[in-house]
Amino acid sequence: MRITLSVIKCDVGGYVGHSASHPDILSIARNCLQKAKDNKTLIDFHVTSCGDDLELIMTHTKGVEDSEIHSLAWNTFLTCTEKAKELGLYGAGQDILKESFSGNLKGMGPGYAEMEFEERKSEPVIIFMADKTEPGAWNLPLYKIFADPFNTAGLIIDPEMHDGFKFQVLDVIEHKEVIFNAPEEIYDLLVLIGSPGRFVIKNIYKKEGEIAATTSTQRLSLMAGKYVGKDDPVLIVRAQHGLPAVGEILEPFAFPHLVEGWMRGSHHGPLMPVSMVDDTPSRFDGPPRVIGLGFQIKNGMFIGPRDMLGDISFDRARQISNEIADFMRQHGPFEPHRLAADSMEYTTLPQVLEKVKEKLKSENKNKKK
Repeated sequence: MRITLSVIKCDVGGYVGHSASHPDILSIARNCLQKAKDNKTLIDFHVTSCGDDLELIMTHTKGVEDSEIHSLAWNTFLTCTEKAKELGLYGAGQDILKESFSGNLKGMGPGYAEMEFEERKSEPVIIFMADKTEPGAWNLPLYKIFADPFNTAGLIIDPEMHDGFKFQVLDVIEHKEVIFNAPEEIYDLLVLIGSPGRFVIKNIYKKEGEIAATTSTQRLSLMAGKYVGKDDPVLIVRAQHGLPAVGEILEPFAFPHLVEGWMRGSHHGPLMPVSMVDDTPSRFDGPPRVIGLGFQIKNGMFIGPRDMLGDISFDRARQISNEIADFMRQHGPFEPHRLAADSMEYTTLPQVLEKVKEKLKSENKNKKK
C-alpha cells in the first residue's frame, strides 16, 4: 500500500506565553481532522503539541504537498487561531503569514514534513518535534544516524545499509540545493551542514531512491522579513529493515548539542530530549527541547504513539542539558550565548541598533584637533 505521511505544525497561540498549547486548541484540531477522516480525506491522524506548537500528524494517499491536505491543515489552524484569540493566548496566529490559502502551504508560515512510500510489512517510524529552535537543528542528528558508523552500527554490519545514503541539502538563503552521497562525499557534506543556519538537510534517501527521512525547512523570519517566532521544526525518520534501527535513530539525542533559538530566537542552547509531559519549555523560554513519537503504521493506520525520548536512559542527557543551560546563561547578553550579529538580522535587535547607530561617531571626529 502506497501512503503519504504528513506532519504539519503551526504556532496558533501559546499558553502561557510561549510555553505550551491550550487543551481546547488540541480538542478543536482533533475534531477538524476527525471530520476529514470520516469523509475519507485522511486514513488516520494524531494530534499533539510540542511547546506552543500544534502538531498535525496524518496519513493519506494523496501525495506530498497535496492541495486538499494542506487546505485541511490551513483551515484547522485558522479555526484554532480564532479560539486562541478568544482565549487571549499569546502570539495567536503568529505563524499565519498570509490571509488566504494559495494551493499549498509553501511560504504560508506553517511548517511541514511529508514523505510518500510503499508501506512495508512492518513500518516503524519516529516523528521528532522540536520547540525553540530552527530546522538546522536536525543536521547533526541526521548526520550521525545516516553517515556515522560510531553511531549507527548498521552502516558497517547491515549489507542493506553498507552502501550508505543520499543527503539532499538546501541553501535556505539563496534557495539552492545539492545532493551528496555518503560515505563518498561526507567531507563535502560536512562543509555545508556544519552551518545549520543556512544549509539544512531536507531529505535522506537510500541509494536506489527510497525515502528514509524528511524534515521541515521553512524559516519564518526569511518568509516574513522579520522575527515572528522560531521555526520549531519537525522530522520524520523511517526505521528498521534496511534502514537505521530505532535505537540508532534515538542515539544522537543522548548528546544535547547546541542549537539556535531559545529566548526570543536569539540565543544558543542545548537541545534537551524530553518526554511528552515535559515538552513545555519555561526556563528563559527554554531550553530548546525535542520529543520523539514512535508509531507502527499498518494499512495507513497509526499504532501508537510511544514516547521514545521519555526513557530513563536519556536522564543523563537532560542533566547535561541543564548544566549547559547554566553555563550558557552566565554569558547573559554576550556571545556565544547570544547569536552572532549576522544571525540576529531577522530578530528585533536591528530596531534597537538603529537607535544606537545615531549615537555612533567616526573615530576621527572624536579625536581632539
